[in-house]
Amino acid sequence: MTGILLFSMFLTAGRAGSYVSSIRVQTYGDSVQEGSQNSGSSWGEEQDEKGVWKKNRKMAKYCVVVDAGHGGSDPGKVGINQALEKDVNLQIAEKLKAFLEAEDIRVVMTRETDGGLYDENVSNKKVQDMKRRIAIIEEADPVLVVSIHQNSYQQESVKGAQVFYYATSERSRMLASMIQKEFQVLQPDNRRLEKGNDSYYLLKKTAKPIVIAECGFLSNAEEAEKLVTQEYQERVAWRIHMGIMKYIGTGQTA
Repeated sequence: MTGILLFSMFLTAGRAGSYVSSIRVQTYGDSVQEGSQNSGSSWGEEQDEKGVWKKNRKMAKYCVVVDAGHGGSDPGKVGINQALEKDVNLQIAEKLKAFLEAEDIRVVMTRETDGGLYDENVSNKKVQDMKRRIAIIEEADPVLVVSIHQNSYQQESVKGAQVFYYATSERSRMLASMIQKEFQVLQPDNRRLEKGNDSYYLLKKTAKPIVIAECGFLSNAEEAEKLVTQEYQERVAWRIHMGIMKYIGTGQTA
């Protein structure tokens, strides 16, 4: 059962029963009804209060691509605490993969190591890297794509997770909105909204519903410290997972 798999995962990741209790009930319980007798059921066997998940939905037919941004010689942003974006991206992506696979969703990762998707002798590694990510997405033929990134800004006070989508894609906007709402559960003071964009290469070149989840600002001391911890990474990954599950529940995957 999905709920049992997730419970085991939290026992291992949290290394303490109190951690499992606080995370599952206080942080995760708002959408899954963790306090109910059915809290051990899978998504396919229960509905939330709005009936988003249908009984006996077979999640195994769905594929999701999880893209961990940057990698290899491209570190992405460098945090105020010297954390490298590429590392945080991959760590959150791995946790998101585990949550989705616990729902019987097939997950394809664009990278699972620190290596970039390019040949060492190529002149423009970034272009080749992006093209190969697109090729992986096209081959996987997923119902949606989530690209994990971290943000940065010159003013250290700026913070808050935000989701970007291709401006002309309604399904991408819907997915972005659902994940953004989950981020607002994680960060109650986050007033950011999902934002359309028509210039990001990955968004432009992907035909499937796709979003870029900027999970926080590495330039903000508070968020940077949180983003390198396993506990907070799990909270972020769980919220992205929740948004994905709600999107799948709308039936927009046909």
